[in-house]
Amino acid sequence: MNFWDIVGIFFWGYVFVAYLIALFTVLGDIFRDRNLHGVYKAIWIIFLVFLPFVTVLVYVIARGRGMAERASQRADANRSEVDAHIRSVATASPSKDIADAKTLLDAGTISQSDFDALKRHAISTLGTGPMSS
Repeated sequence: MNFWDIVGIFFWGYVFVAYLIALFTVLGDIFRDRNLHGVYKAIWIIFLVFLPFVTVLVYVIARGRGMAERASQRADANRSEVDAHIRSVATASPSKDIADAKTLLDAGTISQSDFDALKRHAISTLGTGPMSS
């Protein structure tokens, strides 16, 4: 084995991995596209099985813009879900935390020292909450 054999192995390995990424991206897009009817999805998949390289190129040329738009919509939807989750688990405000702690203190669930510690913690996080930036 000489140097150029090794370079060739790396080159063809790179081409193969790049092709697999493109293939799975196209497959994912085919199955995620709600506007593409089932028959057309089946036709694309049949062509991917029998003429994979050509079909990936044709798909990217014919539907590339739609792929980008669908990917952008998915990214926006994922970002919205993450933001909603963060908002749902983030602390509302230090004053609400203190009011909740006061309710627990009045109910006898926590002691005065626990209430004082919760109050200090709520006040110390006043400038570092989700709404501070």
